[in-house]
Amino acid sequence: MILPIYLYGQPVLRKPTEEIENTPELKQFIADMYETLTQAEGCGLAAPQVGKPWRLFIVDGNELAEDYPECKDFKRTFINPELIEVSEDKCTYSEGCLSLPGISEKVVRPTTIVLRYLDEDFVEHEEEFTGFQARIIQHEYDHLEAHVFTDRISPIRKTFVRNKLTAIAKGKVGAKYKYKRN
Repeated sequence: MILPIYLYGQPVLRKPTEEIENTPELKQFIADMYETLTQAEGCGLAAPQVGKPWRLFIVDGNELAEDYPECKDFKRTFINPELIEVSEDKCTYSEGCLSLPGISEKVVRPTTIVLRYLDEDFVEHEEEFTGFQARIIQHEYDHLEAHVFTDRISPIRKTFVRNKLTAIAKGKVGAKYKYKRN
């Protein structure tokens, strides 16, 4: 089932997330998230973006593999993730977000991270990610920390996007996928 993606201004995007337990409904929710991500043509989706204040996100980087070879077959579920380590090396890349349609801005992020998480079967992993994999993960992890990527841009750029964010929050901007706004 395709879920509506919550757009900027929805309170769930700014709420602290809660750790989740393995329940029978969780597998179906994760499957619905993947179906939603595919339909929206994104590379990552966090539970708050579909209305749940849970520490869960998914990624599917396969569509990016031509430009970012490390994303080939990079399809994962991250449950109750914990960012353990970030590199001092950083890189800048223009990011967008399904919850902020029509906005993209350059964001500086660490190039390498170490993340501890549970997979769909609640098996624990601690893994290092680099390059675009690390960027996708950090972007989605931010959603679990009640942040969106525009929180990480320079003050001058925030001034430039303020009107766009206000338009999204006021329901004046839509998206090409199923969405929910205020």
